[in-house]
Amino acid sequence: MIIVSGAIRLKPGQRDRFLSASARAIEAGRKAPGCRAFVVAADPIEADVANVYEEWDDEKDLLKFRGDGPNQDLRAMIASANVRRHEIAKSSPA
Repeated sequence: MIIVSGAIRLKPGQRDRFLSASARAIEAGRKAPGCRAFVVAADPIEADVANVYEEWDDEKDLLKFRGDGPNQDLRAMIASANVRRHEIAKSSPA
């Protein structure tokens, strides 16, 4: 399993626009083969941060969906990003 998680710091005043534009990617991701979870959400404390969390069955499914990453419109709103990919070898209930 692959988990993609992290924070995206947006240019001032761009968070609502970014989240709205991300909705299409979230809907498509959730329908994509191998996607277990996909969310981009507003950080409850930092006004210009969006948090990302995705779960994928494997690297192949993730890369097939992701392609070249965010489109140019989304990239223009991003100031910086700290989003990482984690390869999970074992998982169990919490």
